[in-house]
Amino acid sequence: MKIDPQHIAQVRKQFENLQSKEDLLQLLNAAKKMMYGEKFKPLELRALTYYADPKLCTRRYSKFSIKKKSGGVRTIHAPTNGLKSILRSLNFVLQCIHEPHRTATGFVLDKSIVDNAKNHVGNHYVLNLDLKDFFHSFDRNKVKLAFMFTPFNLGVSKEKEKIAFLLASLCTHPLEVDGITKLVLPQGSPTSPTITNILCERLDRRLNGLAKRFGANYSRYADDITFSSPHNIYHIEDNPSLNQKGRFDNFRAEFGRLIEEEKLSINPKKTRLQRSGFRQEATGLIINDKVNVRRQYVKELRMWLYYWESYGYEKAEQIFKQDYMADKGHVKNMNAHLVNVIKGKLEFLKMVKGNEDGTYKGLKERFSKLDLAKGKQDFEKIDLETVVTTILNKGLDEGINLYERFKNS
Repeated sequence: MKIDPQHIAQVRKQFENLQSKEDLLQLLNAAKKMMYGEKFKPLELRALTYYADPKLCTRRYSKFSIKKKSGGVRTIHAPTNGLKSILRSLNFVLQCIHEPHRTATGFVLDKSIVDNAKNHVGNHYVLNLDLKDFFHSFDRNKVKLAFMFTPFNLGVSKEKEKIAFLLASLCTHPLEVDGITKLVLPQGSPTSPTITNILCERLDRRLNGLAKRFGANYSRYADDITFSSPHNIYHIEDNPSLNQKGRFDNFRAEFGRLIEEEKLSINPKKTRLQRSGFRQEATGLIINDKVNVRRQYVKELRMWLYYWESYGYEKAEQIFKQDYMADKGHVKNMNAHLVNVIKGKLEFLKMVKGNEDGTYKGLKERFSKLDLAKGKQDFEKIDLETVVTTILNKGLDEGINLYERFKNS
C-alpha cells in the first residue's frame, strides 16, 4: 500500500500537536478515514482506555500455532477485532512518521524479500543469521522510550509522555518469555513489525557501519540478518582482543559485541555461511547470479498445471488437497483452493523474475487458458437455486446480477 504524501503531512502535523488522549483519538480516526474512506466506523475513547489495560481487558488476543517449514511450531497472537482496528490505524500513523533505515527491508512500504535479496547477488560469501525471540525482545519500556524520542518526540512534556505510555500499552501484551511473564510485542499484532523497525534503527546503522568497515553488504528483513562480501571475513578467532577504539578487529567478534549491546541474541542453529559454487540464499531466494526462486518452486507449479490439463480441475483439486496440504501443514488456511494457490504462486514468480521472464510468461499463459475454461464451466452450472442462495448470502444486487447472466445465457 502506498501512502498519499498529503496524508503523511497531515498525520505528522496532527501527531506533533498531540496533547491528550482525545487528540490521539482524533488522529487515529483521521488515519482510519484515510485508509477506508467516508464509510469508516470511528473509534471511541473508551476503547483506547479499555484495550490499553490488559488487566481490564483480559482477552485482547487469541493464540494459535502454525507449523514452520523447518518442522518447529510458531505461536501467533492475533488481536481481537476491536484492538485490531485501533492498531491498524496506529500502524498507519507510525508508517507516516517513521522512515526505516535503508537496510531494513521487512514490513517496509514498497519493499519486499526481493529488495532484500538484491543487496547480496553475486558475492563469494553470504552469511545468514537469525535474531532469537525477535518480537519478544522488546518490552513495553523500550517501546515507550522509542515514542519519547525522535521522530515521535513524546518525551518533551508530562502530557505527551502519558500518550507514549498509552501507545506502548496498546502495542504490548503480557506473554511468557523464558518462564517470566513480560509485557512485550506480540507476533501477530499489526504494529509489531513497524515498531521493531523503529527500535532496530540504531542496530541497522551500527551493523551497516560494521559491514562497510569490512567491505561487506548488510540488510535485515525482520529477524533475518544477511551479510555478503567478496572475501571471507567471517572466520572466528579464539581470543579476539579490543583495539584502541574499543572495537574488535575480527568481524564475528565485533558483530557479537554490537548484538549484545543492543540486548539481542542470535539463534546459532540458523547461522549459515554460504560460499560461491554452492547454492546461496537470502530470505529464501537464490542469489548466486541473480535473484531467483528455487527450482522446486517452478517444478511444483508445472506439476499442478499438468494435473489440471490432464485430469480436469475437480480431479486436480482432489490431488492438490491430499498432497499439497499434507506437505504445507504450516499454512494457516487449510481450505485453500488449487486455482487460488496457483494464482498466488504466479504473482510471486512475477515479482521475483519480472513479467517479461520466459518461464513466468509460459506458465501464466497455460494458467490463463485453464482458468478461462473453468470460468465457462462454472458459469454453465448456474441455476435458479444458485441465484436464490446468492440473494440470501450476498444480497439482492448480487443475486439480480447473477440472474441476469443466467437468463441471458
